[in-house]
This record gives sequence, C-alpha cells and structure tokens, in this order.
Amino acid sequence: MKKQLTRWATDIWYKDQVIGLWLSPFGFLFNDAVRFRRFLYRLGILKSHTLPVPVIIVGNITVGGTGKTPLIIWLAEFLKESGFKPGIISRGYGGQAESWPQWVTVDSDAKNTGDEALLIAKQTGCPMAVGPLRVDAAKLLLSKADCDVILSDDGLQHYALNRTIEIAVIDGERRFGNGYCLPAGPLREPIERLQNVDFIIVNGEKYEDNEMSMRLVGDQLVNLVTGEQKPLQEFKGVECHALAGIGNPERFFKVLEAAGLICKTHNFPDHYPFQHHDIEFKDNKPVLMTEKDAVKCRAFAGEQHWYLPVKAVPEAAFSEQLLNLLKRKA
Repeated sequence: MKKQLTRWATDIWYKDQVIGLWLSPFGFLFNDAVRFRRFLYRLGILKSHTLPVPVIIVGNITVGGTGKTPLIIWLAEFLKESGFKPGIISRGYGGQAESWPQWVTVDSDAKNTGDEALLIAKQTGCPMAVGPLRVDAAKLLLSKADCDVILSDDGLQHYALNRTIEIAVIDGERRFGNGYCLPAGPLREPIERLQNVDFIIVNGEKYEDNEMSMRLVGDQLVNLVTGEQKPLQEFKGVECHALAGIGNPERFFKVLEAAGLICKTHNFPDHYPFQHHDIEFKDNKPVLMTEKDAVKCRAFAGEQHWYLPVKAVPEAAFSEQLLNLLKRKA
C-alpha cells in the first residue's frame, strides 16, 4: 500500500498537473500554516534553542531525497580537514528505538537509528546522535563528545533549533515539481523560503545565479558479503536486478542504465525496511542497490548482492565561501 501511495503522489507532484491543480487549495492551506508557524517562532511564542556551538543545517524544501546525506558526509570530512571537530545530528527517520535521543555508532542497528544515520556514522567516523527533537539530540551529542560545530542532517523546518548557517539542497532533475505545497505538491515550504538560506546546492545542473552545483560520483560496486570491489563497467551488458528505497529511485536507475547495464528495476518507498524476500529473486542475476539500502540488507544478503557508493563533489567555490561564512558567523 505504501509503495502504491508513494508512486501515486510522485506522479501527481511531478507529472500530472491536473490533479495537482485540483488539490491546490489544500496546498495553499498548508502554505498558510507553515507561514503562521514561522511567525509564531519569530514572535517567541514558540521557543527556539540556541546551542553553544555553531549549527549548520543541511535540508531541503521538498519531500524526498535530494542528496543531503552525501553532502553531510562531504561537509564532515571538509570541516575535519579544516581543523574543526564536527558532530552530527539527525531525526533518525525510520528508526524504531523505544526511547530518544539515540547515540549512533558504526555498530548501531539501522532498525533503531534509521538507515541514513548509520550510513553517515560509518562514512564519517564523527560522533552522532539522532532523535525527533533535534535540540535533545544536540544536547546528547555535546554531553558525550567534544564538538565545536554541529551538522544537522535535515531540519530546515525544525525551527526549535536555531542555526548559524542554512544549506538547502535541490534535486536538479525534479526541482520543485508542480510548485505546490503538500499535499498538492512536493513542497514542505514555499519556494520563496530559499531567499533566506545561505547556500542553495543543486544536485545536478544549476539554473539560477544564486545556486551552486554538486555532482554525485561513484563507479565501483561493492559486494555486501565479501567486500570485493568491481568497476561498474564490468557489469556492462549484464542483466541485473536494481532496487532502491530512496527519495528518487530513478536517479540511481539512470546511473546504471548510462553505464550500459540491463536492469529490471524495483522501486521501494524511501527508508523502506527491507526483508530477505525483498531482495531475493528466482534467478542468479546480480542484485544492485544503493549504499543507503545496503546498510539494512547486509545481515541477510548473498554474494549476488552489490551496492554502489557515491560521494558528493560540490563546485570549488562552495568550500571557501562556507569556511569564510562559518568563521565570520561563529
């Protein structure tokens, strides 16, 4: 049912303009509610908390994946190289922990902490805490780790936490869909919200002067069981299964198609809790997935299962401008 609802919503937001138009009054109501909520925070009726260290928010204004997680990983590495001691917080979306916030390590269970959090912890080695209330996650982080800057994976709309720098990530292919707010369109906030952020990073080709581009690169497949690595090109012309439980599965499938693979694709909702039967097929063809999905499948994967790690590569000007802004604001 969730898979069908996800596909239905995606078709409305990005393809079927007519139904989106019919639903637009609900989108306008959502828009008004968002504006009113921000107004309450500005008045101080809803309280915001300021941390003793700078906070960098990496979020988006649309539902679904835009490439935030690879950018968070890049930022963590860049800040460490620049002499900072970053810590990371996240909502822990998809996690089923009995209590929050949760401390995240490389040995954490994705069922408790969420798939993205586990992936980030494994990739960065940074201290990390997750929880629906970002302030509580940040307090746990600062109580257990020596951090002088906090990266928040998502949370652009979590105004209970004050922020030093805001970075909004846009999907360069899908952009803003039909331009409506939920449920008529994919927007969590109106497009004008981007006028207030410090950086707009486009995952793909940028269109506006105030945007910066970012590429996701990766050409080595990794076996979930053996850890063996093979160039993606070795699978050219090979019939495969490709599965993805991410915000925009088509982006992953297009990468495989461009590399010459012949894939039968399998879409799953974002943060889908994979089970053994979801990744097993009645043949011996390779099964390819994203790294985000792989962290949930490793325990029951076979040697036919491979994942494709990717890294974010922002345009060169971004790093210098970010560092200058952080030093000035901090």
